[in-house]
Parts: sequence; structure tokens; C-alpha cells
Amino acid sequence: MGGQYRITGAKYPRMRRPRRRRRLVLTVVASMALVGLTGWGTLQLIDIFTGGGDQAAASGAKRDCSTKPRTNAGSTASPSPTPATKALPEPTRITVNVLNATTRTGLAKETADELKKRGFRIGDVGNATKEYDKKVDGAAVLLGAKAADGAALSVVRTQLPGAELRTDTRTKATEVDLVIGTGFTSLAREADADKALTALTEPTPTPTPTPRK
Repeated sequence: MGGQYRITGAKYPRMRRPRRRRRLVLTVVASMALVGLTGWGTLQLIDIFTGGGDQAAASGAKRDCSTKPRTNAGSTASPSPTPATKALPEPTRITVNVLNATTRTGLAKETADELKKRGFRIGDVGNATKEYDKKVDGAAVLLGAKAADGAALSVVRTQLPGAELRTDTRTKATEVDLVIGTGFTSLAREADADKALTALTEPTPTPTPTPRK
């Protein structure tokens, strides 16, 4: 090197690399990284537009189908299923003992004849026992086995809605005692009795509650 600077000795001064080359290397590395990210993003967009995301959507839909529906706070709970109708005995299978606990003569026979016309079997016809004779103030008392409660007793009661239901120790579920009381006037009209019997065998289904908005 000429001029005012002179090199002396056996060692040369250390020369530094220009900073421009380092900046160039960093720029190249950053450009390659940017190209890689751009390519990966392009592949993702291609998957989305070509249906590659359908599998994820289908998987999400499958999970939704397997999930039990929840009851919202603003809606009523799902109604319970209507319970099965209890099998009731037909009038032809029920034996009715008609007993008169009043002072009116012939009342038991008249009532028994009418029940027979309506399909019931008739058993004993006569006066009530001392336990009930002149001690029934209502229309009537229907006596039957515990197994007849909700069955034979309910069927006979359709003919006399005001009758009181009681159970005793007998075991025959299809036998009922009809003890006529002082408040008795007549059996229910046959048409009304038939409607009541139909309501027993075919109860009205429970309406489905409407969800609240």
C-alpha cells in the first residue's frame, strides 16, 4: 500500500469482511423461509377448496349425532312416554252381587236386571248384611278384593259414578258386591256408562308440551 501508510514487519494487518456480504446472506435465508411458508399456505388453501376439510366436518357432524340433546333452560322437559293401559276385565267376566241396604222393596232386583242387560253377570240378589243394612247413606258401596281395585271395581263404578269403593279379604278379583244405599236413585244412563268405560280402556294421550321460546 502506498502513500502515508507503510507495512513493516512480517505480519499483515487483519482485514474484516465487508458487512454487505453478511446482510446478503441473511436476506437469502429470510427469502427462503418466506417461500417455504408461502408454499405451505398455498397447500392448505388447495385442501380447503378441493374438499380436503370434508373429513373434519364429517367427523364433527358424527360427534354431534352421538351426543344426547340437552334440555335448554327456556324449554320444557321432554314428556314421559304414556304408560301402557292396564288390562280391565270385560263386564261379561264380572259377577255383581246386588244387595239392598235400604227399606225400599224390590230395589236390588230392579238394579240387578238392568246390570244384566248391560252385560254383567249377576250373583246374589237380596238384602245387605247387618254390617251395611240401613248404614249406607250414599248412593252405594262397591266391595271387592284388593286385586279388584283399579280393575273390576272401576268397571262396575262406571254404572254408578257416585259409589264408594272399598276392598275386603276376598280373593276373587272378578266378584263385586253392590250395596245400594239410601242416596241411590238409579244407575247412570247407559250411554254415559259406556263413555266412562271407554275412557277407562282408552285413556286420552298426554299432549306434548310446546317448547318455550
